[in-house]
Amino acid sequence: MAPSVSETVSQVTDELHEKIVPKSLPVQTETKEETAPAVQAPSVETQHKEPLKLSGALDRFESFDVTPVIGREFVDVNLVEWLKAPNSDELIRDLAITISQRGVVFFRKQDNITNDLQKELVQRLGQLSGKPSTSGLHIHPVANSGRELGGKDDEISVISSEQAKKIYRDKFLFQSEKKQSGKEGWHSDITFEPVPSDYALLRLTQLPKTGGDTLWASGYEVYDRISTPVQKFLESLTATYAQPKFNEAAEKNGFKIYSEPRGAPENVGEVLEAVHPVVRTNPVTGWKSIFALGHHVQRINDLVEGESSALLKWFVRLVVDNHDLQVRHRWQNANDLAIWDNRSVFHVATPDYLDQDLGERTGQRAVSLGERPYFDPQSTGRREALAKGKA
Repeated sequence: MAPSVSETVSQVTDELHEKIVPKSLPVQTETKEETAPAVQAPSVETQHKEPLKLSGALDRFESFDVTPVIGREFVDVNLVEWLKAPNSDELIRDLAITISQRGVVFFRKQDNITNDLQKELVQRLGQLSGKPSTSGLHIHPVANSGRELGGKDDEISVISSEQAKKIYRDKFLFQSEKKQSGKEGWHSDITFEPVPSDYALLRLTQLPKTGGDTLWASGYEVYDRISTPVQKFLESLTATYAQPKFNEAAEKNGFKIYSEPRGAPENVGEVLEAVHPVVRTNPVTGWKSIFALGHHVQRINDLVEGESSALLKWFVRLVVDNHDLQVRHRWQNANDLAIWDNRSVFHVATPDYLDQDLGERTGQRAVSLGERPYFDPQSTGRREALAKGKA
């Protein structure tokens, strides 16, 4: 019988302890990106950041929690009015905090929002919650204006079922062969970038007759369901995040990866690879989240292949085995809109409509860039923080 994950962790903890967990964790410094050393501790913030607090500006708007753990939906709200309100900064800042706390927030029928307003909203969410001034909106290395169905704006990724089939040949979809699991679809956006996303906003403009739901899962809750000794072990690790399939798709389809700066000066070049912590602190909430989960994560550094693979598969299993840390969203109308925090949630689309002649699924996605991922030893888990708040 193969060893359990707990046994795997126990076997490697002693031999890695001296290498990976120094007596004092190193301080993050501003240096140019270099090849990762063979042994590397997670990036650690130089100063502990206090979580942001809600002002109460959104309290007068009707909303409800979709599940106890993740998701909130606002009812009969017009986001364009929030963008133009006299207290707009206060509203948008509280929205950013709410998204970071609840993971994902939903709005229905935002019929008067445009691509430019969508970009403005997601950029201000990051700015008003403290992202670096050098972080703008992401330009996707593949899904940009250079593609046939890519639209005219590099900062808006057109999410198109037809484009995906043409470019990826169903690489990310499970209808191309008789697979019995869609778990490989779970991911957080663009974690292969040195500076990945904080907030992402997706507005669907064309819906199939049925199907095409999106699911989100809480990385906070994944972390909280792990035993304390294993949490501490995982906090000492980094992982390599990369997406070679984008390069493969570009080569097969005769185009080049977008190699100019992709929304931040660090996100440049054709090599889509970065090293980030396995456990990440969300600076808005101060809560810990498993971060190394999904199809952009290639390996956990400093572990042998079997150990790394066992842990990465276990993280995904914690999501797919626990539907109570997920929320499933049914897109009901054109211009329904979702905004999520990529630092602390994972998501997956449901391609159940693709071979059923149910129509296309198309949307506009704008992705804000945040900070370099880091782990703050003084941060806490979500459940611990909420329990302290009730005390």
